[in-house]
Amino acid sequence: MADRPVPVIEKRLMEVKLGELGTWLGGRDFTPNGIISAVRRGHDRYYNKYINVKKGGIGGIAMLLVGYVAISYLWEYDHIKHDRWRKYH
Repeated sequence: MADRPVPVIEKRLMEVKLGELGTWLGGRDFTPNGIISAVRRGHDRYYNKYINVKKGGIGGIAMLLVGYVAISYLWEYDHIKHDRWRKYH
């Protein structure tokens, strides 16, 4: 039996080809409830994959911590760059 083609709207982002990206984005739900549910699904997927495991390590928590540090650095980059060129004498 041959597999039936899956509609573009039902595919996950990593399965969408570049030419189908516009159609895929057009089928997304960009209402506030749709965005909240997408964030909730992403959180649930991350939690079940990295945090809620039988033999877990520090990988999931370390990934969150590294992400937090990177975002904090990007937010403060202008201030850090300004201080780098300042003379203290």
